[in-house]
Amino acid sequence: MLIALASTDAKISRCFPVMQWLRPHLEAAEFVERVQRQLQEGYQLAYLEDGGKIRSVAGFRIQEMLAWGKILYVDDLVTSDTDRSHGYGGQLFDWLVEHARANGCKELHLDSGVQRFAAHRFYLRRRMDISSHHFSLKL
Repeated sequence: MLIALASTDAKISRCFPVMQWLRPHLEAAEFVERVQRQLQEGYQLAYLEDGGKIRSVAGFRIQEMLAWGKILYVDDLVTSDTDRSHGYGGQLFDWLVEHARANGCKELHLDSGVQRFAAHRFYLRRRMDISSHHFSLKL
């Protein structure tokens, strides 16, 4: 098993089939370009590979906020539908926590859609707190 950061076009592209489970609106043809643009803004894409196949993916950024100080914010955390309940998501989550600590972060944050009940159970088992509501306005 390997957990690493995807920085090359080839590695980013290999993450797309897993990311698509969480972000079905994304298209393969534009995925690498979008991730590369976000990399320029501090986004990072981690993946867990086992048996030559990418099983879980996490997009995240390290940022400093007035509200919380230095944090690791998880934009995306997903395990392939066929690979769920095998511990891959938990291992990648634990890697994110350690990566946050190693980079001087005080907290790890993420938002999760209100309909994602299985994800919420996962986060609560990882001792995360529901600390706020996220609001959005389409423009």
